[in-house]
Amino acid sequence: MKKKIIVGISGATGIQYGIRALELLKKQGIETHLVISKAAELVRTYETELKREDILGLADVVYNLQDVGAAIASGSFKTGGMLIAPCSIKTMSEIATGVTSSLLSRAADVVLKERRRLVLMVRETPLHAGHLKTMLSLTEMGAVIMPPVPALYMNPQSIDEMVTHSVGRALDLLDVEVDVPRWTNEHRAE
Repeated sequence: MKKKIIVGISGATGIQYGIRALELLKKQGIETHLVISKAAELVRTYETELKREDILGLADVVYNLQDVGAAIASGSFKTGGMLIAPCSIKTMSEIATGVTSSLLSRAADVVLKERRRLVLMVRETPLHAGHLKTMLSLTEMGAVIMPPVPALYMNPQSIDEMVTHSVGRALDLLDVEVDVPRWTNEHRAE
């Protein structure tokens, strides 16, 4: 059976993380199920030249944000987990409280209740105590909070390299192996 991963893109800056995740998962032959928030649509117009159809075309299955009867809203629909990249504070907070107002947060809630892996590439800084408590709460529920912090030890030459490396590391958490630079002893200072 083909592995299925849910990809959520919410309205924080960094839509490139979600786009790159879709691209890397496609290269691995993994079936992707995509849901995008309304705010993410707005961010797309600020951060990329891509049209909505360009992003939707990267996914195998695309869901309407309000379709709470979608397959990914049910625990009986088996997946290898979910990545939300980027993950806004609003989306993170909805997931943490279980008060889900859209398919994006509902699908994440289902992933958690089914004890599957949920990886949140939270995009916000600085963080106040409420954000940190919410992150702790989600971690205690089984989610992985993974802000997209660039690995500068790899001496990246472009933003694209930093995005790819961060997404590759997030996909590691979903047991998806992608070709990104890895730390080796060769990087030690002389």
